[in-house]
Amino acid sequence: MKKIEGAPKNLKQLLQNTKYTIHYYQREYMWQKKHIEELIDDLTSEFLEYYQEGDSRQCVADYGAYFMGSIVLAGRENAIIDGQQRFTSLTLLLIYLNNRLKASGQKYNMIETMIFSESFGTKSFNINVPEREECMEAIFNGQEFDITSKSESVRNLYCRYTEIQEVFPEEISDNILLHFCDWLAEKVFFIEIVATTEQDAHKVFVTMNDRGLSLTSTEMLKGYLLSEIKSDKIREDMNNLWKQKVLSLKRDDDKGDETFIKAWLRAQYAETIRETRAGATNKDFDLIGGSFHKWVRDEEEKLNLIASNDYEMFIKKFAKFADIFEYIKHAEWNYSDESKYVYYNAQVGFTLQSQLLLAPICYEDDWNIIKQKINLTARFIDILIIARVSEYRSVDYSTIKNFVFNATKEIRRSDISTLKNKLQTLYNNLNFHPETVMYDFRLNSFTKRYIKNILARVTSYIEKQIGVESNYCNYVNMQTKNPYEIEHIICDHYEWFANEYADQEDFKRWRNSIGALLLLHKSINASLNDATYDRKLMKYCSNEGNIYSESLGASAYINNPRFLKFICENNLNFKSYSLFGKQEITERIELIINLVRLIWNDEMFK
Repeated sequence: MKKIEGAPKNLKQLLQNTKYTIHYYQREYMWQKKHIEELIDDLTSEFLEYYQEGDSRQCVADYGAYFMGSIVLAGRENAIIDGQQRFTSLTLLLIYLNNRLKASGQKYNMIETMIFSESFGTKSFNINVPEREECMEAIFNGQEFDITSKSESVRNLYCRYTEIQEVFPEEISDNILLHFCDWLAEKVFFIEIVATTEQDAHKVFVTMNDRGLSLTSTEMLKGYLLSEIKSDKIREDMNNLWKQKVLSLKRDDDKGDETFIKAWLRAQYAETIRETRAGATNKDFDLIGGSFHKWVRDEEEKLNLIASNDYEMFIKKFAKFADIFEYIKHAEWNYSDESKYVYYNAQVGFTLQSQLLLAPICYEDDWNIIKQKINLTARFIDILIIARVSEYRSVDYSTIKNFVFNATKEIRRSDISTLKNKLQTLYNNLNFHPETVMYDFRLNSFTKRYIKNILARVTSYIEKQIGVESNYCNYVNMQTKNPYEIEHIICDHYEWFANEYADQEDFKRWRNSIGALLLLHKSINASLNDATYDRKLMKYCSNEGNIYSESLGASAYINNPRFLKFICENNLNFKSYSLFGKQEITERIELIINLVRLIWNDEMFK
């Protein structure tokens, strides 16, 4: 092996005016929403631990540093052998900060040179991957980008940037954004390891990951627990049980073991959480999100880890809850009537779901009780989501974690009867009244995925009630060649409707109302882009539509006894329309309100 050099460098030193390449066999960007949420939460929490109200930017020089691990590079091309997931994600964060600074009329001189640099009059991104160029340009310029036919890496790239916009905490306001940029650039460090050849760089990477030089929190937790078990036989049995469950958890996600342990410890044991103010210190919830092995060791008393058999039981609990976690993960991505609410919540990206679902479960519960508790709690989450988003309140990690933490403690290790009572109280406190919020619920960048989910749920609910196979999974699946999209019943031509609407803004508000939307295949949606209502209605009522779109036309009410019975039994104001304006939109909003009442209610808790 030739010369290997290692040195600590901050993010500014690593990225400013420096180009990196990623070889074709390592170009996949695979981070998911949970990874971005954890990165943003870790970085912003660390910054806020040091920031004190009134600090000048010069004060940031005395803030503590944050270590991001190592980055392994090879050759003159600066090929990234290990670290591209973190580097790419940090670049997305820098772009978010740059766009937000521009929007607030501020400037951070070095930030653009950390994102891209110029050579011979041509600008290019510092992490140089040709297939990402178009997407990165759109993100940098704040433009929409169609990811439908793009590679998985590009889809992940665009989605993760969108999620940074959603989860970045409000506590870091525009007033202290430059402070955060200073800290991120100057105080976030990597160990840069540079090898002369790519072969040597790979040897370094393999050595670091295969020879125990960097134990994970899971491995250190296991070592600690096993070291406290006195019996050699029991220790060996528990070691085998632990390894078996960890391998299972890592089958589909290399970080699956860590994700589970964090959710389990928070669900069953965390008693405190960091206050939402600058300068507050990390508590149970936050510490578990980092070095959870250290938290367990420091909280022996809280976890009742005293005698040898306590550590044995702790590992047995780990094994049982790991099985439950796997059941939840399977339910999130595979629809089943038995666990449908778990699936619904996953489709809108509720990433703290596992924590809440694990909270009411007791180690002694059998699988029948476990599934009942999961179903009841998932149903509450389902209502929580619509209750918040219909008021334009986020359900993303940074804004909902305190509510989820308190709800977790409230329902922790409850029997079925107690769980129902506690969920009923939580439901009542939501004060969810569709009739007071749905009239003002409109399509925008925040509500888009939630409105699509509501339309999918409404349409599939009607299908199920009239004996037609539910099409929900297809409505929300974006990985097909011709996915379903939100269709505006009124086309985007204000000049055609100027007599009915006060001005363009008034037209936009009515056009984006939930009562003026439905779901159609992308190809049909595109073909109707500039169509008048009468032409659209023909498509809505054809076999290319669905029962909710068909209900706008008279044919839906002919020779359709089950649909008519469903309407009558639920006193629903379904009717056909030959024209579609303000009055018709208002009636469709009222129809949606009544359907929402049927679908999202508290009957399960009574």
